[in-house]
Amino acid sequence: MDFTQELKDILASLGIKDAPVEIPPNPALGDYAMPCFALAKEQKKAPPIIAQDLAAQVTTHPDAGFLAKAVATGPYVNFFIKPAALIKAAFRETPRKELGKTVVIDYSSPNIAKPFGIGHLRSTVIGGALKRIYAYAGWKTVGINHLGDWGTQFGKLIYAYKHWPVDLSQREDPIKGLLEIYVKFHAEAEKDPSLEEAARAEFKKLEEGDAENTRLWQEFRDLSLAEFNRIYEKMNVTFESTAGEAFYNDKMGVVVDELMAKGLLEKDDGAMVVKFDENEGISAPAIILKSDGATTYITRDLAAILYRKKTYEFDRTLYEIGTEQNLHMRQLFAVIKKMGYSWWDCGFHVNHGLYRFEEGKMSTRKGQVIFIDEVFAQAKERTLATIQEKNPDLTDKENVAERVAIGAIIFNDLKNDRILDILFDWDEILDFEGESGPYLMYTHARLRSIMRKSGQAPLLDPTMIVDDEALAVARHLLLFEHVIDQVVETNKPHTLARWLLDMASLINSYYQKHRVIQEDKMLEQARLALIERVADRLKLGLELLGLWAPSEM
Repeated sequence: MDFTQELKDILASLGIKDAPVEIPPNPALGDYAMPCFALAKEQKKAPPIIAQDLAAQVTTHPDAGFLAKAVATGPYVNFFIKPAALIKAAFRETPRKELGKTVVIDYSSPNIAKPFGIGHLRSTVIGGALKRIYAYAGWKTVGINHLGDWGTQFGKLIYAYKHWPVDLSQREDPIKGLLEIYVKFHAEAEKDPSLEEAARAEFKKLEEGDAENTRLWQEFRDLSLAEFNRIYEKMNVTFESTAGEAFYNDKMGVVVDELMAKGLLEKDDGAMVVKFDENEGISAPAIILKSDGATTYITRDLAAILYRKKTYEFDRTLYEIGTEQNLHMRQLFAVIKKMGYSWWDCGFHVNHGLYRFEEGKMSTRKGQVIFIDEVFAQAKERTLATIQEKNPDLTDKENVAERVAIGAIIFNDLKNDRILDILFDWDEILDFEGESGPYLMYTHARLRSIMRKSGQAPLLDPTMIVDDEALAVARHLLLFEHVIDQVVETNKPHTLARWLLDMASLINSYYQKHRVIQEDKMLEQARLALIERVADRLKLGLELLGLWAPSEM
């Protein structure tokens, strides 16, 4: 809760509708401010004169009891909130209401029969954070894991499994077993190109419903999903649907027929395509059917859009997919608009950059997939060493190390604007003092430790904590709900991550300057109330991003 709406209501009563109340970059300019430029034409006065008039009227307004003063500074009206009122407001809860809106989020989407690689980590982390933040903001959320579970690669895998059998039931890592025979297929196919045709024949049998190939495909899918779910559980990621590419096999014909009926398909070098005009700015046509009649990714995605709209009646749909898919997503969105669906202004490509690695950071040979389990294991090992050094008596160190390590990897991604590439640097990721997940988790644990050591019950007395540092903490607390709205508006969770880092910095500065545990128990209780409020907000923010908020570390 902040004072934005109260100020807007006061200004509305003075004839200023939809007043642009904003937060100044410097608290010395007020807690809130309003520029008067837009009123100059309407009132036929200079903005500084309008600001002076409004400042005088607001100061004496009967509903402005929370204001210390309103001051005209050039063309701005600057509003200063009474310190005690500011502190009180920082503790006030403003429960989020159900908005009656649904958002469908397509994210993660790894390929089955392959280990979960780091290439899918960004989509998983960003999509998971958005799903939790949207839910907190009052949206009904539907997470969809559009698994890569169809295509000619399964013909290759089935061929490989039949010719170089591997007992998956006896393997601790059955998915890596499948990867091994898949790699073997490619090595053998280089020596004997006829294997490619044999693999295509196996996939054709799968498409035609061959019982044995369908059984193998289902087994590979089930094993993969079990493995993925183990990883998702560690990252606190959930989905309402795992309908992958195969799910839309019987739904694409209707889409092709509709495109044909609406005159959108054209023949181009044997393929059936949708072309775009100059105004759409897309030079490459969208291939709907290849020259051999096979469908494409975009055909499947069109079928998926129409199915999801009918099934979930979404108000917004997000595709958390890498920036390298920009052309595909632009084509997809343009085709659905050409089909005449006016509701399609609710679709967004939530794109992200790539991971970059410094030489020697990973013990992975050139060309290999970097498995997420290997990343988690390294992070846990390094975190455990730090805990052993800093707090060797900590109980359940193994579990704490794993949860902190995974949180560190997640936060290293989310603290950056998603459109940027991310440098994967262990020293930065696992830093307990810098801008990192461990720093935030440790700050939360430290606040809880102060509360345990005090033994006092927090009791808010706003008049006792009106020093500059406490007011800075209160102002930042007031921004939390605004930050949530920003994330929903931009689909950029780094906004919340940066808020958490700033919050941690402010509260660390506060308790270093103002001793919490002391002889004056009334002051101690008031300061404890501030510590508890910040700890609760840190915990909520961390959990929305997918991190753990430990009470001890």
